[in-house]
Amino acid sequence: MHHLDLILTLTASLSAALVLGYVAFRLKLSPIVGYLLAGFVVGPATPGFVGNLEIAEQFAEIGVILLMFGVGLQFRLAELLRVRKIAVPGGIGQILIATSLGVGAQMATEGSWSTGLVFGLAVSIASTVVMLRVLADNNELHTPGGHIAVGWLVVEDLFTVLVLVLLPVVFGKNEGGAAVVIISLLWSIVKLGLLIVVTMVAGQHLIPGILAKIAATGSRELFTLSVLAVPLCIALGAAYLCGASIALGAFLAGMVVGRSNFGQRAATDALPMRDAFAVLFFVSVGMLFDLRMLVENPLLIAATLGIVLLGKPLTAFVIIVGMKYPVRIALVVAIALAQIGEFSFIVAALGEQLGLLDDQATNVLVATAIISISINPLLYRMINPLEQWLLRVVPSLQSTAVHALTDLDHVEMSSGTDRH
Repeated sequence: MHHLDLILTLTASLSAALVLGYVAFRLKLSPIVGYLLAGFVVGPATPGFVGNLEIAEQFAEIGVILLMFGVGLQFRLAELLRVRKIAVPGGIGQILIATSLGVGAQMATEGSWSTGLVFGLAVSIASTVVMLRVLADNNELHTPGGHIAVGWLVVEDLFTVLVLVLLPVVFGKNEGGAAVVIISLLWSIVKLGLLIVVTMVAGQHLIPGILAKIAATGSRELFTLSVLAVPLCIALGAAYLCGASIALGAFLAGMVVGRSNFGQRAATDALPMRDAFAVLFFVSVGMLFDLRMLVENPLLIAATLGIVLLGKPLTAFVIIVGMKYPVRIALVVAIALAQIGEFSFIVAALGEQLGLLDDQATNVLVATAIISISINPLLYRMINPLEQWLLRVVPSLQSTAVHALTDLDHVEMSSGTDRH
C-alpha cells in the first residue's frame, strides 16, 4: 500500500490531532499540546501505525509558509510603535539573555557553541498562538500589559525573520574562512534588500491588481486560490532566486497582501488554511519525539525548562520593573513568555538542515514545548498572589511606576488588535 502513504499519513495525522487536540482542550490546555502528542503517537517511537516522515515534512513546509504568511498578514507596525519604549529594548534584552543561557546549557552538556547558539535562539522565542490565546482567556489582551506583550511578540517575530536570514549565511557551507563569510553576509544583505524592494513594489501595484481582478469575478474559490498561490509563489521565488528562506518570503508576502485593500478578506480566507497546515506542522515535529533520548540526558531538559519557565520570565520581569512599570504588568508579560512553540521549531528545523542541531536537541525542545505550554495557563492563576507577595516583600515597587503612567494611559487608549 505504498501508493497510499500520502492519504494514510494525512488521515492518521489529522485524526490523531483531532482526538488529542480535543482532549487537551477539555483539560484546559492548548491544543498544540495535543498536536505534538499526536505526532508522537503516529511517529516511529511508538508501536502501531507509523506515518511517512518525508510526507509529513512536506506538509510541515507548507505549514511554515502559511504560518509566516499569517504573521506578515496581520503584522501591525503601529502595535510595536505604541509600546516601543519598553517592547524593543525589553524584547531584545530578553532574547540575548535567554540565548546566552541556552548556549551555556548546551556547552555544559558537551554541546558545541554553534549548537548552543541555535538552541538558545529557539528557546528564546515564545509561541504567538499560545500567548495570544492565554492573554485572551484571562481578559488581558486589551489591557496595558496585553499591549506590551503583543509588542514584545512583534519584536520576537522580526527577530525570528532576521535569524532565518542570517543563520544560513553564517553557518552555511562557506570555504575560505572569515573573509568569505563576510562577503557572503554582505551579498545576502544586498539580495535581501532587493527582495524587499521588489516585493513591496509588487505589493503596491502588481499583487493588489491581480487580487482586484480576481475579486471582481465574484468567485470565492478563485480568490481563496489566489490567496494561497501568492505566498507559495513569493516564498519559492525568495528561496530559489534570492537564496532566502521560504519563511522570509512568506512573511513578506503576508505584509504585501495585508497592506492591500483585500487584507481583511485575505485573512478571513487564509487563516483557516494556515490553521489546518499548522496542525500538520506540529504533528511532524511530534513525530521526531523519542522519550528514550530524554532519559539519556535529563540534565539538558531540566536546564532548558529552567530557562523557559524561570530564566525568560524573570529576565522580562526585571527589565519591565527596572523601567518603572507596575508589578502586575511585569508579571503579565513575564508569564506570557514562559513557553515556546511554533517559531522555536521553525528555527530548530533550519538548524537541523544546517547540521547544527541533532535529534537529541530537537527532542528536548519538543518536551519543553509540551511541558511549558501545558503549565503556562496555570501560571496565570498565580499573578494576583504573586503581585501581593512582591508588594509586601518589596514595598518600594509600589512607587516605581510613576513616570511610566503616561505611556500606559496612551497604550490603554490606543485600540488593540489581535494579530492572530
